[in-house]
Amino acid sequence: MAAFAPAPPPPASADDEIVYESMPCIRIYKNRVERYFGSEFVAASTDAATGVASRDVTISPNVSARLYLPSGADGEEEQKKKLPVLVYYHGGGFCLGSAFNPTFHAYFNNFAALANVLVVSVEYRLAPEHPVPAAYADAWEALAWVVSHRVTSGAAADKQDPWLAAHADFSRLYLGGESAGSNIAHHTAMRAGAEGLGGAEILGLVMIHPYFLGSGKVPSDDLDPAARESLGSLWRVMCPATSGEDDPLINPLVDGAPALDGLACGRVLVCIGEGDVLRDRGRAYYDRLRTSGWRGEAEIWQAPNKGHTFHLLEPCCDEAVLQDKVISEFLNR
Repeated sequence: MAAFAPAPPPPASADDEIVYESMPCIRIYKNRVERYFGSEFVAASTDAATGVASRDVTISPNVSARLYLPSGADGEEEQKKKLPVLVYYHGGGFCLGSAFNPTFHAYFNNFAALANVLVVSVEYRLAPEHPVPAAYADAWEALAWVVSHRVTSGAAADKQDPWLAAHADFSRLYLGGESAGSNIAHHTAMRAGAEGLGGAEILGLVMIHPYFLGSGKVPSDDLDPAARESLGSLWRVMCPATSGEDDPLINPLVDGAPALDGLACGRVLVCIGEGDVLRDRGRAYYDRLRTSGWRGEAEIWQAPNKGHTFHLLEPCCDEAVLQDKVISEFLNR
């Protein structure tokens, strides 16, 4: 009897072609995305432990947010005291995370209570379905919606969010984010400097473990070469039109990037982790800001022995508690 060779396997379809993966978090195929982390949903509520209340708002078809209001803010005396406002953009490499997931919900229940601030945690569109710069457009739309609450009379006032209308102190308006969210916050503040905010001003910017890259090597690249290479690959998938790691969107220090003296705020806090592969990118941002001609006040704080976004992974560790205290003091100075 003649021997027959086994039939060759069918060619892989485009649906099976992997473009990028970082397991156990995400696998991106040519025609679909599988997310295994960060997409879980938890409902807004009043937190039993802190008394912080949260509620969800729809800003536009593309943008929504979860607001956090500290306990007691609705009391008669407290209503006379306006709160700082932190407009926050979550991280996740532009492709993971949500303002509505349990990690960020738990974090802001605790942080809003500690800092006594009104938090606007922004839900923006994710790449690669919505490639960068979609997140920047959504971030700007959210900020414009927040500052629209400065109008206190007329038809516009009738449509305002009651928490922002009653409790927001727009003379203490801050932007913040961690990782990719820091990148988004930076570009939002730069756009505010270029275009203005209709009379509103950003008092400060909180940059936690910012996601910046560059073709020039820095010492922290060697902390985890595989993770560093993955971050470069990730950027090229999130922003297919990019010129690479020296695109000003991911490297704000490259020649030809908008000058940092255009940053529209009076103070900046950069938080970095000693064990973070992106540590020296954040430090370089701080150093350049101080010598750029920008007239604000820059601060930097480093968590000893800690890696990227450690405060979300270990929220009760001493370093996370201290980092939150540093940020709280920055917002309330």
